[in-house]
Amino acid sequence: MFEAVLTLCLGAAGAADAPANGGPPPCRDLLLPGYEAPTEAGCTAALRAAPPDRAAMAGGTPDCRPVGDALAVEEIAEGVFVHAGLVAEPDRDNRGDVANLGFVIGARQVAVIDTGSAAWMGEALWRAIRQRTDKPVTHVILTHMHPDHVFGASVLEVAGAASVAHAGLTRALADRQGNYLESLARLIGPVALLGTEPPQVVLAVEDAAEIDLGGRRLHLRAWPLAHTGTDLTVFDSATGTLFAGDLLFDRHTPALDGSVRGWLAVLDRLQREAGGEILRVVPGHGATALPWPDGAAPLRRYLDTLARDTRSAIAAGLRLSDAVPRIAASEADRWELFDAYNPRNATVAFTELEWE
Repeated sequence: MFEAVLTLCLGAAGAADAPANGGPPPCRDLLLPGYEAPTEAGCTAALRAAPPDRAAMAGGTPDCRPVGDALAVEEIAEGVFVHAGLVAEPDRDNRGDVANLGFVIGARQVAVIDTGSAAWMGEALWRAIRQRTDKPVTHVILTHMHPDHVFGASVLEVAGAASVAHAGLTRALADRQGNYLESLARLIGPVALLGTEPPQVVLAVEDAAEIDLGGRRLHLRAWPLAHTGTDLTVFDSATGTLFAGDLLFDRHTPALDGSVRGWLAVLDRLQREAGGEILRVVPGHGATALPWPDGAAPLRRYLDTLARDTRSAIAAGLRLSDAVPRIAASEADRWELFDAYNPRNATVAFTELEWE
């Protein structure tokens, strides 16, 4: 198989990124989705028949190459595939591959759930889909605003998919995307970030929505302030699979960017309102799938501990700086990346709960 690619270099994207020694700038081959063909000639003919606008915008000329690397995915239920990101902080070695992503194949269409930290991940996810089906990818569903879940979406949008998200995501991401992209460029390197653009949400979910992929429906639910203010879950009723995004963590220390009380309330509502229908849940980080509700027990224990210890520190009159090292310290040996995330969580929880 062959695919169309466009070579984009840092010198072309911004002179500030050009090598100081005057050597050739580092480059990356960007996938132009939708031109795949069994032969190079077929791919080239497709490019000639419908030249991509993206190539003109980037100032380059696309050509056809053998298909590049695809993301590794696991089929966790019939037609439901998940890529397990590393339990790690984004860096130049992993290029931001630190979150779980997935897709669901229906009788007529495909929906993607989360897209990774950069365009290269959307490209590799597209290849994984194309290895399994030639059905159109019609929807990209973003479970929340965090950069490790949203910045591969534009690749799939170019291929014709409509991005779907919580009604609050567009504004929340607009307020943060500059800082997110700057941070990612520093962490994973500017070359890995080449071609990355913010998603353009066209379907904003206020409360609930459904997507019919043909023979299977995805049920989308927007939640109140919890992990973030933009959390959205995706339930595939055909297999009983819930994509929870970062409303569920496995192994990776949970990251609180919203409300600890709200997060616990959402977990309660999920178990109360849909507990009997959910057979498995895909966390935003960690295992590809966990049983429900047992898979949520470690997260609930952590959040309960976080809230309890925070209230105790406030009641004891501790200052924030003195309270943070003590809050949820008993959980340290049960999670990875604890020192990177628990102090932030303690700070958020203290700020929230001191006004109860």
